[in-house]
Amino acid sequence: MNDLSTNWNATPQAGVGRRLLTRLTGSGVWRSVFRHGWIRTNRDRALTIYSNVFLHIHPVKVRKSALPFRVTFCLGGLSLALFIVLTVTGILLMLYYHPSAPRAYEDMKDLEFVVSSGVFLRNLHRWSAHLMVITVFLHMLRVFFAGAYRPPREFNWVVGVMLLVLTLLLSFTGYLLPWDQLAYWAITVGTNMAGAVPWVGDEIRFLLLGGNTIGENTLIRFYVLHCVVLPLGIVVLMAVHFWRVRKDGGLARPL
Repeated sequence: MNDLSTNWNATPQAGVGRRLLTRLTGSGVWRSVFRHGWIRTNRDRALTIYSNVFLHIHPVKVRKSALPFRVTFCLGGLSLALFIVLTVTGILLMLYYHPSAPRAYEDMKDLEFVVSSGVFLRNLHRWSAHLMVITVFLHMLRVFFAGAYRPPREFNWVVGVMLLVLTLLLSFTGYLLPWDQLAYWAITVGTNMAGAVPWVGDEIRFLLLGGNTIGENTLIRFYVLHCVVLPLGIVVLMAVHFWRVRKDGGLARPL
Protein backbone atom coordinates (compact mmCIF):
# COMPACT_ATOMS: atom_id res chain seq x y z
CA MET A 1 0.00 0.00 0.00
CA ASN A 2 2.87 2.38 0.84
CA ASP A 3 4.49 1.61 -2.52
CA LEU A 4 1.26 2.50 -4.29
CA SER A 5 1.00 5.77 -2.35
CA THR A 6 4.62 6.63 -3.15
CA ASN A 7 4.12 5.86 -6.82
CA TRP A 8 0.95 7.97 -6.94
CA ASN A 9 2.68 10.96 -5.30
CA ALA A 10 5.51 10.61 -7.78
CA THR A 11 3.27 10.68 -10.85
CA PRO A 12 3.18 13.79 -13.05
CA GLN A 13 -0.54 14.16 -12.38
CA ALA A 14 0.13 14.52 -8.66
CA GLY A 15 2.77 17.17 -9.33
CA VAL A 16 0.40 19.18 -11.55
CA GLY A 17 -2.37 18.87 -8.97
CA ARG A 18 -0.05 20.04 -6.21
CA ARG A 19 1.04 23.06 -8.22
CA LEU A 20 -2.56 23.98 -9.03
CA LEU A 21 -3.50 23.67 -5.36
CA THR A 22 -0.55 25.82 -4.32
CA ARG A 23 -1.47 28.46 -6.89
CA LEU A 24 -5.10 28.40 -5.73
CA THR A 25 -4.30 28.69 -2.02
CA GLY A 26 -1.79 31.44 -2.73
CA SER A 27 -4.17 33.59 -4.75
CA GLY A 28 -5.57 36.84 -3.44
CA VAL A 29 -9.14 35.56 -3.63
CA TRP A 30 -8.34 32.51 -1.52
CA ARG A 31 -6.42 34.50 1.10
CA SER A 32 -9.21 37.08 1.30
CA VAL A 33 -11.55 34.28 2.40
CA PHE A 34 -9.15 31.97 4.27
CA ARG A 35 -6.58 34.20 5.90
CA HIS A 36 -4.31 31.58 7.45
CA GLY A 37 -4.07 28.90 4.79
CA TRP A 38 -3.60 25.26 5.70
CA ILE A 39 -3.36 24.05 9.29
CA ARG A 40 0.19 22.83 9.84
CA THR A 41 1.02 23.83 13.41
CA ASN A 42 -0.81 24.59 16.65
CA ARG A 43 -0.38 28.29 15.89
CA ASP A 44 -2.11 27.84 12.52
CA ARG A 45 -4.94 26.01 14.27
CA ALA A 46 -5.34 28.80 16.82
CA LEU A 47 -5.30 31.53 14.17
CA THR A 48 -7.83 29.64 12.06
CA ILE A 49 -10.26 29.41 14.97
CA TYR A 50 -9.72 33.01 16.07
CA SER A 51 -10.36 34.44 12.59
CA ASN A 52 -13.38 32.32 11.61
CA VAL A 53 -16.82 33.68 12.46
CA PHE A 54 -18.23 30.15 12.76
CA LEU A 55 -15.36 28.68 14.78
CA HIS A 56 -14.31 31.53 17.06
CA ILE A 57 -16.86 30.52 19.70
CA HIS A 58 -14.85 27.34 20.31
CA PRO A 59 -11.76 27.31 22.54
CA VAL A 60 -8.47 26.59 20.83
CA LYS A 61 -7.78 23.67 23.16
CA VAL A 62 -10.31 21.23 24.59
CA ARG A 63 -9.66 18.94 27.52
CA LYS A 64 -9.77 15.30 26.51
CA SER A 65 -11.79 14.43 29.61
CA ALA A 66 -14.62 16.68 28.37
CA LEU A 67 -14.97 15.00 24.97
CA PRO A 68 -16.61 11.62 25.74
CA PHE A 69 -20.29 11.40 24.88
CA ARG A 70 -21.29 10.46 28.42
CA VAL A 71 -19.98 13.80 29.72
CA THR A 72 -22.38 16.08 27.82
CA PHE A 73 -24.67 13.67 25.90
CA CYS A 74 -24.55 16.38 23.17
CA LEU A 75 -27.64 17.97 24.74
CA GLY A 76 -26.50 21.52 24.01
CA GLY A 77 -25.76 20.70 20.38
CA LEU A 78 -29.09 18.87 20.03
CA SER A 79 -30.92 21.91 21.40
CA LEU A 80 -29.20 24.13 18.84
CA ALA A 81 -30.00 21.68 16.02
CA LEU A 82 -33.66 21.58 17.04
CA PHE A 83 -33.78 25.39 17.13
CA ILE A 84 -32.45 25.46 13.57
CA VAL A 85 -35.13 22.95 12.50
CA LEU A 86 -37.76 25.11 14.20
CA THR A 87 -36.50 28.20 12.41
CA VAL A 88 -36.58 26.58 8.97
CA THR A 89 -39.97 24.91 9.43
CA GLY A 90 -41.37 28.05 11.04
CA ILE A 91 -40.41 30.17 8.04
CA LEU A 92 -42.09 27.64 5.74
CA LEU A 93 -45.23 27.66 7.89
CA MET A 94 -45.35 31.45 7.75
CA LEU A 95 -45.92 31.16 4.00
CA TYR A 96 -49.30 29.54 4.68
CA TYR A 97 -50.42 31.42 7.80
CA HIS A 98 -52.32 34.66 8.33
CA PRO A 99 -52.29 36.11 11.88
CA SER A 100 -55.93 37.17 11.76
CA ALA A 101 -58.88 35.85 13.74
CA PRO A 102 -61.01 34.48 10.87
CA ARG A 103 -58.09 33.08 8.84
CA ALA A 104 -55.72 31.52 11.37
CA TYR A 105 -57.83 28.45 12.10
CA GLU A 106 -58.72 28.05 8.43
CA ASP A 107 -55.02 28.06 7.56
CA MET A 108 -54.46 25.26 10.06
CA LYS A 109 -57.17 23.24 8.32
CA ASP A 110 -55.62 23.99 4.93
CA LEU A 111 -52.25 22.75 6.17
CA GLU A 112 -53.93 19.52 7.19
CA PHE A 113 -56.09 18.88 4.12
CA VAL A 114 -54.95 21.12 1.24
CA VAL A 115 -51.23 21.93 1.38
CA SER A 116 -48.97 19.18 0.09
CA SER A 117 -47.01 17.68 3.02
CA GLY A 118 -48.61 20.31 5.27
CA VAL A 119 -49.30 17.81 8.05
CA PHE A 120 -45.68 16.62 7.96
CA LEU A 121 -44.38 20.19 8.06
CA ARG A 122 -46.58 21.21 10.96
CA ASN A 123 -45.87 18.03 12.93
CA LEU A 124 -42.13 18.40 12.33
CA HIS A 125 -42.33 21.91 13.77
CA ARG A 126 -44.49 20.81 16.70
CA TRP A 127 -42.43 17.77 17.69
CA SER A 128 -39.18 19.70 17.32
CA ALA A 129 -40.58 22.26 19.75
CA HIS A 130 -41.46 19.55 22.27
CA LEU A 131 -38.04 17.92 21.88
CA MET A 132 -36.27 21.26 22.29
CA VAL A 133 -38.02 21.85 25.62
CA ILE A 134 -36.96 18.35 26.73
CA THR A 135 -33.33 18.67 25.58
CA VAL A 136 -32.88 22.14 27.12
CA PHE A 137 -34.33 20.88 30.42
CA LEU A 138 -32.12 17.78 30.38
CA HIS A 139 -29.14 19.97 29.49
CA MET A 140 -29.81 22.07 32.59
CA LEU A 141 -30.07 18.92 34.71
CA ARG A 142 -26.80 17.61 33.31
CA VAL A 143 -25.05 20.91 34.05
CA PHE A 144 -26.46 20.93 37.59
CA PHE A 145 -25.51 17.36 38.49
CA ALA A 146 -22.08 17.74 36.87
CA GLY A 147 -21.40 20.88 38.90
CA ALA A 148 -20.73 22.86 35.72
CA TYR A 149 -22.49 25.90 37.21
CA ARG A 150 -19.67 26.50 39.67
CA PRO A 151 -17.20 29.40 39.32
CA PRO A 152 -16.21 30.70 36.86
CA ARG A 153 -19.33 29.42 35.06
CA GLU A 154 -22.02 30.87 37.32
CA PHE A 155 -22.95 33.66 34.87
CA ASN A 156 -23.37 31.14 32.07
CA TRP A 157 -25.75 29.19 34.32
CA VAL A 158 -27.91 32.33 34.60
CA VAL A 159 -27.85 32.69 30.81
CA GLY A 160 -28.90 29.04 30.51
CA VAL A 161 -31.84 29.60 32.86
CA MET A 162 -32.93 32.57 30.74
CA LEU A 163 -32.71 30.38 27.63
CA LEU A 164 -34.89 27.76 29.31
CA VAL A 165 -37.51 30.40 30.15
CA LEU A 166 -37.49 31.76 26.59
CA THR A 167 -37.79 28.21 25.21
CA LEU A 168 -40.88 27.62 27.34
CA LEU A 169 -42.36 30.95 26.26
CA LEU A 170 -41.62 30.13 22.63
CA SER A 171 -43.45 26.84 22.97
CA PHE A 172 -46.39 28.52 24.76
CA THR A 173 -46.83 31.30 22.20
CA GLY A 174 -46.69 28.82 19.33
CA TYR A 175 -49.37 26.75 21.06
CA LEU A 176 -51.75 29.72 20.70
CA LEU A 177 -51.37 30.45 17.00
CA PRO A 178 -53.92 27.89 15.66
CA TRP A 179 -56.56 30.10 17.33
CA ASP A 180 -58.84 27.26 18.35
CA GLN A 181 -60.58 26.58 21.65
CA LEU A 182 -57.36 25.28 23.22
CA ALA A 183 -55.61 28.50 22.21
CA TYR A 184 -58.41 30.68 23.56
CA TRP A 185 -58.44 29.10 27.00
CA ALA A 186 -54.64 28.88 27.12
CA ILE A 187 -54.49 32.64 26.50
CA THR A 188 -57.12 33.15 29.20
CA VAL A 189 -55.17 31.16 31.77
CA GLY A 190 -51.78 32.57 30.76
CA THR A 191 -52.79 36.22 30.76
CA ASN A 192 -54.63 35.80 34.08
CA MET A 193 -51.43 34.38 35.57
CA ALA A 194 -49.51 37.36 34.18
CA GLY A 195 -52.16 39.64 35.68
CA ALA A 196 -51.41 38.20 39.13
CA VAL A 197 -47.92 39.75 39.12
CA PRO A 198 -47.76 42.29 41.97
CA TRP A 199 -48.04 46.00 41.07
CA VAL A 200 -47.64 45.63 37.26
CA GLY A 201 -49.83 42.60 36.57
CA ASP A 202 -52.71 44.53 35.03
CA GLU A 203 -50.36 46.42 32.72
CA ILE A 204 -48.68 43.19 31.57
CA ARG A 205 -52.05 41.56 30.91
CA PHE A 206 -53.26 44.58 28.94
CA LEU A 207 -50.02 44.60 26.93
CA LEU A 208 -50.33 40.91 26.07
CA LEU A 209 -54.00 41.09 25.13
CA GLY A 210 -53.74 44.36 23.23
CA GLY A 211 -56.83 45.47 25.13
CA ASN A 212 -59.10 44.30 27.90
CA THR A 213 -60.46 41.24 26.10
CA ILE A 214 -59.09 38.48 23.88
CA GLY A 215 -59.32 39.49 20.24
CA GLU A 216 -57.43 39.89 17.00
CA ASN A 217 -54.88 42.21 18.62
CA THR A 218 -54.05 39.37 21.01
CA LEU A 219 -53.30 37.00 18.14
CA ILE A 220 -51.09 39.54 16.39
CA ARG A 221 -49.10 40.23 19.57
CA PHE A 222 -48.48 36.56 20.30
CA TYR A 223 -47.58 36.04 16.64
CA VAL A 224 -44.95 38.80 16.83
CA LEU A 225 -43.66 37.39 20.10
CA HIS A 226 -43.38 33.90 18.64
CA CYS A 227 -41.87 34.82 15.28
CA VAL A 228 -39.69 37.83 16.09
CA VAL A 229 -39.13 38.84 19.71
CA LEU A 230 -38.49 35.47 21.38
CA PRO A 231 -36.36 33.97 18.55
CA LEU A 232 -34.16 37.08 18.51
CA GLY A 233 -33.77 36.89 22.26
CA ILE A 234 -32.79 33.21 22.02
CA VAL A 235 -30.26 33.91 19.26
CA VAL A 236 -28.61 36.68 21.30
CA LEU A 237 -28.50 34.61 24.48
CA MET A 238 -27.19 31.55 22.63
CA ALA A 239 -24.35 33.66 21.21
CA VAL A 240 -23.53 34.88 24.73
CA HIS A 241 -23.86 31.32 26.06
CA PHE A 242 -21.46 29.85 23.52
CA TRP A 243 -19.03 32.73 23.97
CA ARG A 244 -19.01 32.19 27.73
CA VAL A 245 -18.31 28.48 27.22
CA ARG A 246 -15.18 29.49 25.35
CA LYS A 247 -14.13 32.17 27.85
CA ASP A 248 -14.67 29.78 30.76
CA GLY A 249 -12.29 27.20 29.33
CA GLY A 250 -14.41 25.10 27.01
CA LEU A 251 -16.69 22.21 27.91
CA ALA A 252 -16.98 21.49 31.60
CA ARG A 253 -15.08 18.45 32.78
CA PRO A 254 -16.77 15.82 34.96
CA LEU A 255 -16.29 16.15 38.69
